[in-house]
Amino acid sequence: MALHKGTGDDRRLAINPFVGAADPLSAMELAPPVHRLADNPVAADTAYQLIHDELMLDGNAKLNLATFVTTSMEIQATRLMTECLDKNMIDKDEYPQTAELERRCVAILADLWHAPAPDDTVGCSTTGSSEACMLAGLALKRRWMQRNADRYAAGARPNLVMGVNVQVCWDKFCTFWEVEARTVPMAGERYHLGAEEAVALCDEDTIGVVAVLGSTFDGSYEPVAEVCAALDALQQRTGLDVPVHVDGASGAMVAPFLDPELIWDFRLPRVASINTSGHKFGLVYPGVGWALWRERAALPEELVFRVNYLGGEMPTFALNFSRPGAEVIAQYYTFLRLGRSGFRAVQGACREVAVYLAGQIEALGCFRLLTRGDELPVFAFTTTDDVTFDVFDVSRRLRERGWQVPAYTFPAEREDLSVLRVVCRNGFSRDLADLLLSDLTRLLPELRSQPRPLKEYGVPARTAFHH
Repeated sequence: MALHKGTGDDRRLAINPFVGAADPLSAMELAPPVHRLADNPVAADTAYQLIHDELMLDGNAKLNLATFVTTSMEIQATRLMTECLDKNMIDKDEYPQTAELERRCVAILADLWHAPAPDDTVGCSTTGSSEACMLAGLALKRRWMQRNADRYAAGARPNLVMGVNVQVCWDKFCTFWEVEARTVPMAGERYHLGAEEAVALCDEDTIGVVAVLGSTFDGSYEPVAEVCAALDALQQRTGLDVPVHVDGASGAMVAPFLDPELIWDFRLPRVASINTSGHKFGLVYPGVGWALWRERAALPEELVFRVNYLGGEMPTFALNFSRPGAEVIAQYYTFLRLGRSGFRAVQGACREVAVYLAGQIEALGCFRLLTRGDELPVFAFTTTDDVTFDVFDVSRRLRERGWQVPAYTFPAEREDLSVLRVVCRNGFSRDLADLLLSDLTRLLPELRSQPRPLKEYGVPARTAFHH
């Protein structure tokens, strides 16, 4: 989360006299401070209205094409979440049925991802895919430490191989747990990890390779099967046995339904673990992710804590302790509600909108597509060489109409490339896509009239990249 510094100003919230229903004049005397606690309470309705009015300044979630996170659920799901807000996921003895629904979700994912022995598959819910990645990384590191106890004690430093396009949580993992991050840079038209490039960075200190099923930079799938095959060949040549973790934050909830022929999951023996984000294409509001290991041996027992707390002994593997059960309940609701055909329909509709919108944007003639939305329902595009505006100008102008379309520069080795990215989530309909196209088309004559990009006039390029 963001770090915020305190402030010493004495700014206060102005209250409309009519907020105080019983006594309009009393509201004028309240004016609670903003950055410190008031001496006295305010009425619940007053507090609600003050916060409600300020939140109107937030962007419209439906028009936020930057985020992968779910922005709408059915009213029945919202009702269930409200009923479960007070349930603590860690207290499995007090809330046994919530714990049972969590186990069912793990079993459903194990089946969806073709675990070889679903009854032997272990998994857990998390606060999101970032925590799930941390847990998977810890398991990889601990397994490497067990295999290389003497060398680790002598100072050998573990490393993790991944593409430079990975989500920032992997950089955090390497920093927090003292693992060397070996990143494969982008090159030419390759915007993610390549199999040969990954193998070239592996050695006896490599704890694993991370393959991303759905890069946040452009929506493309990394070649998981090719990476595994290259690592198989490496083992045959050298004896090095390097496991693979699949970061399926988005794609692990898309590929099983839309790309069933794609081999990326536990069907590949080298895949030791998979994570996904329930609150992305898992179609749940923010706050839930999942981590699964192909077998119990892939999760070192020493990482699992058995805590005698709140009425019973329970195993737990998490970075935090207390958290609400509402999101887990909502995930089970979504699985129960949609089934395979429902997920196929929802994700298919998202992909259809993405492919349609990408094609229409390309047809405008001043944009070049990097991806077309035919893997994740996500695509990235940049401006053609003959226009006098850049992606940051486009993003800035679209924001005037409420559209949040992120513009950002690619990382190492392709820092020359700046793009716009569109995420077509559930709820972003064909009608909304046409409205975006209409606004973009309307803006193009003004953008074309610019002599050159605004950043060349000293206007800062507003960058935005949201995972």
